[in-house]
Amino acid sequence: MRKLLVWGSVIVLMLTFMVGCEGNSQTVGEQSTADESVKLGIIQVAEHPALDAARHGFLETMAANGYEEGENLIVDYGNAQGDQTALQTIAKKLVTGGCDMILAIATDSAQAVAAETTEIPILFTAVTDPVTAKLVQSNEKPGTNATGTNDMNPVKDQIELLQRLAPQGKNIGVVYNAGEVNSVVQVDMVKQAATEAGLEVVEATVSNTSEVMQTAQSLIGRVDGIYIPTDNTVSSSVESVIKIAEGNALPVVVGEVGMVERGALATIGIDYNRLGKQTGEMAIRILKGEKPQDMAVEEQKDMELVLNMKAAEMMDVTIPEDLKKQAATIIE
Repeated sequence: MRKLLVWGSVIVLMLTFMVGCEGNSQTVGEQSTADESVKLGIIQVAEHPALDAARHGFLETMAANGYEEGENLIVDYGNAQGDQTALQTIAKKLVTGGCDMILAIATDSAQAVAAETTEIPILFTAVTDPVTAKLVQSNEKPGTNATGTNDMNPVKDQIELLQRLAPQGKNIGVVYNAGEVNSVVQVDMVKQAATEAGLEVVEATVSNTSEVMQTAQSLIGRVDGIYIPTDNTVSSSVESVIKIAEGNALPVVVGEVGMVERGALATIGIDYNRLGKQTGEMAIRILKGEKPQDMAVEEQKDMELVLNMKAAEMMDVTIPEDLKKQAATIIE
């Protein structure tokens, strides 16, 4: 009996060591409870309100489900501040750092970490088109270790909204970073929607935040309104576009609520805090045993019309009364 007990103890120690080498408390597909410690890696391409809101929403949902940062949730957070080399470094660090799962915020972040691991579950958010980004095989059945929420905009509705706010306009300026896959997808949709509406699209591209103001200035006299997709580079410096728009009576319609709160005119768009919370719910499901490869990519439902009345005044825009009645939120 004593020999059996000794061998049993040896086996337990060996199993414990093996689990420790894997990094932390569980592996893909195993069920976890809030009594166990979870190590979460977070990789974020840049710092701006929309992506920050998604991160906060995710952590709020984790806390609501019993995973408290500093207690049973260990968070390893890396922000690349728009630097692609730093993004690769952060991805490698998280993958080799024993994370149980990784939250990737924005397309570039998700691509960077997906290139480093096919085993650790990846939850992505603020990714416009996961299929085009080659993160999943399909939205319905990812077939990879990655799943999450997309931030695909109702682009056609947003272009129609811009047309309502600038009814005499014929030309729409679109400011975006052509190096962001998510933005290129949206601009293609803008072109299609504009063609159907009888509008012309004037593209104005940037490669970094320092170019945003000058690029916006290049649109003066060439467009009747400006559209900004959920572009990480432009969103980081959206105030520059807004300043130019205010000085030239150009309405600015954007892809997400946060930019309206910062001074843009309107959106029918994404609430990134809600999107992050939704992604957090998916993380809880994985911790309970579901596999990312079998979990469909989700999108935010019930987009809401948000208007900024001060921006309307600054941009010399009269908002139709019926739009005010439809708005879920009016910022005074």
